[in-house]
Amino acid sequence: MYAAGPLDVIPIPLVSLLAVAFVVLFLELGFRLGRRRATSADVEKESSAGAMVSASLALLALLMAFTFSFAASRIEARRHVFLNEVNAIGTVYLRTRTLPEATRTAARALLREYADERVTAAQSGNVQPAIRRSVEIQNQLWESAASLAEANPGSLVLSLYLQALNEMIDLHTTRLVESLGVRIPAIVWVVIGAITALSMGAMGYQTGLGGRRRPRSMPAFAVAFALMVLLIADLDRPQSGWIRLSQDPLIALRASMGD
Repeated sequence: MYAAGPLDVIPIPLVSLLAVAFVVLFLELGFRLGRRRATSADVEKESSAGAMVSASLALLALLMAFTFSFAASRIEARRHVFLNEVNAIGTVYLRTRTLPEATRTAARALLREYADERVTAAQSGNVQPAIRRSVEIQNQLWESAASLAEANPGSLVLSLYLQALNEMIDLHTTRLVESLGVRIPAIVWVVIGAITALSMGAMGYQTGLGGRRRPRSMPAFAVAFALMVLLIADLDRPQSGWIRLSQDPLIALRASMGD
């Protein structure tokens, strides 16, 4: 279920440092090539190179904006599914009041553990054990409810309980897909890297053609670009990034369940 991204193996702070180094490297390579080209007899005009730089930077900006928009939209989608799941867990817990005493006690204990597992997984980032245990709890709750339904056919209260339980299980699957399965494709990162290399190289080349020194704004530009890459990469890491969904609604629900 978990879809690993191509940058997941790199810590978030290192991503920004590598982005800075990547931009500076191609700016420097382009600058040196431009300085060497400026000494040739058939050197092209700086203005013609400037048109290519503007076009490549515009293309890079468009791609970065598209990627950022996609990553940011995933946050909103995950928040929506998360709140729906919290509401579904709460509904199931409330409807356990309609169950017989022994079944009610066991179901409520399982639902408390279910909420605890999900809070712990979100806070620690280690989701696989929580996913396995959550599925086990879902199966136990469903088997117990199914047995009651067989013993009491036509029971409206059991039907409502099963409906709420089914919705909770469905939202669990939906949340896994939204949170862990939808990531920025590797090909997008490859294209961003390729267009960045071409754009930075072209910018450095144009500067070198003019015979000027390396602009002092080069490091600042590299840092600004790296911060943008850092933000996108962080948004794309729902379990290990710095930007995470607040678990307060689920924590509040767990507190309302008691001990």
